[in-house]
Amino acid sequence: QVQLVESGGGLVQAGDSLRLSCAASGRTVSNYAMGWFRQAPGKERQFVVAIRWSGGTTNYADSVKGRFTIFRDNAKNTVYLQMSGLIPEDTAVYYCALWRGWRIPSGPYECDAWGQGTQVTVSS
Repeated sequence: QVQLVESGGGLVQAGDSLRLSCAASGRTVSNYAMGWFRQAPGKERQFVVAIRWSGGTTNYADSVKGRFTIFRDNAKNTVYLQMSGLIPEDTAVYYCALWRGWRIPSGPYECDAWGQGTQVTVSS
C-alpha cells in the first residue's frame, strides 16, 4: 500500500511562484508514474502534469506548459511541482497521484494512490 503526503500549498499573488511536494511511502515506486491533478470549485477535475518515475519522461497539460515544472528526487521517493507565473485560473485543490503505466488515469479509481489534496489560491 502506497501513501502520498502532499505539502506546499498556500495563498499567493498573480505572478508569484509556489512549490508543491508529494512524498510516497510504503513501497518503491520505480515502475510507476506520478503526477498532479487539480480541481477548482464547481469545475471538473483536470490533469496537470505527470512524470514517469523510471526515465523521467514528463507530460504537461497545455494550460501549464512553460510555467510549471515537475521533477523527482529518487532517494526521497518525492515529486515536486514548481509553479511559476501563477494566475488566478490556477486556483484549485491540487492532488498528487501514483499509478501504474503511462496512460493518464481518469481519476482516483484508476490510481494506486491519491493524495489528500493541498489548496493553491492565486489572487489577482
